[in-house]
Formats: sequence, structure tokens, C-alpha cells
Amino acid sequence: MFIILLNYIKPIEAVEAVIPAHVEYLERYYQLDKFVLSGRKSPRTGGVILCQAKDQDEVWAIIAEDPFYLEKVADYDVLEFLPTKAAAGLERYLV
Repeated sequence: MFIILLNYIKPIEAVEAVIPAHVEYLERYYQLDKFVLSGRKSPRTGGVILCQAKDQDEVWAIIAEDPFYLEKVADYDVLEFLPTKAAAGLERYLV
């Protein structure tokens, strides 16, 4: 499991111009069962995506398709973690 941390590097107006394409990107990876959760940071300085992928190479390949990445409005940090405990209903994400 991976946590993708997005940090906006352009003004929010530039980010908002890319949001429709970014939402389509998110939907595609939810349909492929790669994204588990996503949302904005508070304050609005970026976002967070919980991603299930086999390795960091796959995560970076997914990131490379993000319109935020392509339009250079955000940079990314990727954290890998191995979930060993989960709330009821989320057990399928355990290693």
C-alpha cells in the first residue's frame, strides 16, 4: 500500500484549471481498483491518495498520468507502508 502526497507548486488558480482532468484520472484508477481513498489537504496545499500497487515503479507510472503531474502544478512524495490492522470492512487491504 502506498500513500501519495501531492504538494501544489503553482497558484491555486492553475490547480483549479486542471481539476476536471484530474478528477477523470482519479475515476479511472478507482475503476481499476488502484485508488482506495483520495482528497484535499487542509489547508488546501495539495492532496493525498491511498493507492494499492505492487511496487513503487507502478505507483510512479500511475502518477506520470496525473494531469497535475503533466501540467506541473504539483510535486509528489510516495510513502510505502504495510497495513497490518484495519477497521471492519477494510480487511482486504491487509498484508
